[in-house]
Amino acid sequence: MAEATDTKQKEAEKYAPPAGSVTEHDIKLAGGEFKYKAHAEWVVLRKKDKPVAEMFHVAYLKQGAQGEKRPVTFVFNGGPGAASAYLHLGAIGPRRVAFNPDGTPPKPPVTLTANEESWLAFTDLVFVDPIGTGFSRVIDKAEDKGDKKEKNENEFYHLDRDMESLGEFIQKFLSAHARWESPVFIAGESYGGFRSAALAKRLQQNYGVGLNGVVIISPALDLILLDPSDYDIQGWADEFPTFALTAVHHGRSRKFPKGAVAGAVRQAAEAFAQDKLLRLLAQGEAMPETEREAIFAEMSDFIGVPAEVLRVCRGRVPFWVYSRRLLKDQGQVLGFYDSSVAGPDPYPDRENFQGPDPSLGGSDRVFTSGINAYLRHHLALQSDRDYHLLNREVNKAWKIEQAHAFNRQVGVVDELRFGMALNPHMQVLISHGYYDMVTPYFSSERLVRQMRLDDKLKGNISLRHFPGGHMFYTWEESRREFFSTVKEFFAKSA
Repeated sequence: MAEATDTKQKEAEKYAPPAGSVTEHDIKLAGGEFKYKAHAEWVVLRKKDKPVAEMFHVAYLKQGAQGEKRPVTFVFNGGPGAASAYLHLGAIGPRRVAFNPDGTPPKPPVTLTANEESWLAFTDLVFVDPIGTGFSRVIDKAEDKGDKKEKNENEFYHLDRDMESLGEFIQKFLSAHARWESPVFIAGESYGGFRSAALAKRLQQNYGVGLNGVVIISPALDLILLDPSDYDIQGWADEFPTFALTAVHHGRSRKFPKGAVAGAVRQAAEAFAQDKLLRLLAQGEAMPETEREAIFAEMSDFIGVPAEVLRVCRGRVPFWVYSRRLLKDQGQVLGFYDSSVAGPDPYPDRENFQGPDPSLGGSDRVFTSGINAYLRHHLALQSDRDYHLLNREVNKAWKIEQAHAFNRQVGVVDELRFGMALNPHMQVLISHGYYDMVTPYFSSERLVRQMRLDDKLKGNISLRHFPGGHMFYTWEESRREFFSTVKEFFAKSA
């Protein structure tokens, strides 16, 4: 029996992931010209010393003296079920896919170009694909149990297990590349922003990884805000300033002319949302009818849809309803993830929207083509695996561990607060696009104001938003401004 156990242990230790690639490159950025290596490889994750999954990543490491002291940043996207290609080829990596200056997708085929705004100018980069995304996979080790074979393919599609896998990966990477002495940063987008806020606590408390900074991009920090009910209040008010900015952009606001100064629009819309709209949502029919009607009329002027629509919704306007109503007379629907983008509604006669999102659907082909071309050609990676850019099966299978069925509070603001108290040197940057209706910027603004941070910690967190949608960095000017903002952030955090 002992021999059998030893044999299994040795077999587990010998397990090797697929062969990756390591290539050498030169790059010229604002900070100068230098050489770097690109590692497109898998790290084996283990459970009870047995291999259970292969996590794919692409790491860019500057070559030369003192390289081990350079900051290293771990980057991931969200979904859940999204690979890191969006940030990798959209904003941060040394090459990017080309979009039109306003962030709209260009005509096929995809074009890869040098990224002058690559963060490689001031930090090494590690783009991580969580299990089930990209080339990351669970190791297929079906176990015989009578007549049944059970797989652990869904093991990683849970909030806590996902965080554990990222923590294990980061530990292993720092050890394999001798980078424990480097300043460490994490950056995540969307649900990846949720991950980043949670890891601000968990990496430091559970894995001993001290963080210099956390960059949180277009996050959902409190999941209840993604799908508020008829009885919730705050989520509906958080969405309102985005609607107001959208109406101005499309020339449908009766409160502000097209091209109005965005700052003035935001200030007025935020004040209205936190005063009149909140009172309407809280009081409901207890509010006098004349006051309700006056608020509906002002809302209509702000966001450009008829007061009757607002009356039916009682002021609670789902973004998917707004996206079809604003330009309905033109047969156009707005992008959920970037409401500045409009496209044809293929089924305008149907009650429920069944067409593609003009902002997300068009960009997926760009990123899918781009990442396959980049990995397989430019980085010389040989693999017969399909690259899962956005794995909807992962999204469908995702589970949240909760202590009790009555607990609906699934958020990470508390974990972010914990992480900031645990390490008072850690800096936090939160950024959104103003036209993102899925994760609106004002939610993060409000949540940060409610964090009750110690006076000494308040200066450690900053918010900076940009024109554009969920992936605001596809807008040329916003990408440049974001780069400058992040560069300053690293300079004060490293």
